[in-house]
Amino acid sequence: MTNGQTVVASNPVKGPALAIGTLSTAQDGKYQSLVSGLEATRRVDRHLLDRLVEGAITLEPSSYASAHVLLTEAEYQSLTPNLSSFLAHLLSGLSPLGILYLLDLTTSVKSLPSALTLSGFEILSVQQDEGAIIAQKPSSPRTSTMPAASVPLRKKTDPAKKRALWALTSSAPISDKIDPESLLTEADKARPEPVCEPFSTNAPRRKKACKGCTCGLAELEEEERQNGKVVLLDGSQTGETMVVTQSEKERLLNAAKNAPKATSSCGSCFLGDAFRCAGCPYLGLPAFKPGEKVEIDVGGMDDI
Repeated sequence: MTNGQTVVASNPVKGPALAIGTLSTAQDGKYQSLVSGLEATRRVDRHLLDRLVEGAITLEPSSYASAHVLLTEAEYQSLTPNLSSFLAHLLSGLSPLGILYLLDLTTSVKSLPSALTLSGFEILSVQQDEGAIIAQKPSSPRTSTMPAASVPLRKKTDPAKKRALWALTSSAPISDKIDPESLLTEADKARPEPVCEPFSTNAPRRKKACKGCTCGLAELEEEERQNGKVVLLDGSQTGETMVVTQSEKERLLNAAKNAPKATSSCGSCFLGDAFRCAGCPYLGLPAFKPGEKVEIDVGGMDDI
């Protein structure tokens, strides 16, 4: 007769039982022998260990009078990381005063009793010869019996010692404050001179030369101003006087002013009115190239 059968025979418990095993214990016949011995006196539910550990099976609370666990030594060792949650699951599934049997133990007998106690079980017996531990679920949840931690009272300080301490503290020399200005050198206080970065024709061009430019950009702008092309709008391009409203005159002046910075999404704004759309801001200006300066002969325009 196996160890599991011996424990069951010597500790008959009435009520539904839970038998937990593995493929290893089923292949060597020990698990089937345990289930057969239990089914002779009660209803037995059978579950594999991995299903309970992975959470695929949830035990009904307080539904079993006894639980029987039969594993190999290696399986007991591999259960160690999940032992506390596994025992808590079994504790919930057992009814009050339900019995837990851990069977076919060898070296695990030494560490399991403390784990069972921490999980809420009460150890009934440790059968080292038969390799079994029998534990019981208490009839009611366990309450802590440890005394409350005492808080030490604060000792009163001798007034004479307190006065001596204050006197010692007040008589200690106070170091002079350090002037932060004294930490700065003349080089730290000197204002840095603005440095103009060297101008490069390959790099993106800055918008405008800075004041006191030394990189050559100011000279380049002056050269472009002198040699750049100017498009002159003398009224109506035919030499005749153009009669426009004051608002149209202001619009044309603003358009001519913004012409050097003109951008075009359609690519036709620079080609003249024949190529411009109806809402083009450069309507009325002659054809010009981007960057060219456009001037308007204000005297050739008469206001209405």
